[in-house]
Amino acid sequence: MDTAILPSTLLLTFLLSVGLFFFIRAATKDRTKTAQLISEQDEAVLMPQLQDYFRSRSYRVAAVDRDKNQVIFEGFVQPSLFLAIFLTLLATVGLVCLSFVFSLLFPNISSFFLGIVLLSPLSGLFYWKRAGRTEKVLLHLQKANQDEPNSPGKITVTAHRDELIELQKALNLKLSD
Repeated sequence: MDTAILPSTLLLTFLLSVGLFFFIRAATKDRTKTAQLISEQDEAVLMPQLQDYFRSRSYRVAAVDRDKNQVIFEGFVQPSLFLAIFLTLLATVGLVCLSFVFSLLFPNISSFFLGIVLLSPLSGLFYWKRAGRTEKVLLHLQKANQDEPNSPGKITVTAHRDELIELQKALNLKLSD
């Protein structure tokens, strides 16, 4: 067997394992963004719609600042069982490949390397512990034109990017330029 094949295979497998590690870690990353949305509706109509929307998504009002026209909603985001299982399976495949390459390099202790695969459920557990968290949504309402009473409203929303997309779809809001 060519002596350059095993070390290069080990290097590539190790690099793939590092990528898998960062992929698992990124699954729990906070993806909060701020967007300015425009509504064609008046504030008196829009605010109850926003409250109903967030209530239907299991958020509750945490704070209201009438002077600044801001509302903060809070809600607990459940981790995804599918994603926990998927990450565990990915970790299992990655660790099987890594242990296989290690067992080829060090055949005397190959059974030890197969034991590394038993660590794969830790990836699902890591995701499950870190992904479940309380999320905050900050809404700041302002009129696009203060002089006109029925002018379209501008909403500055700070929330998870997926929540921003769902809010846009549900209330037919447009992104501000």
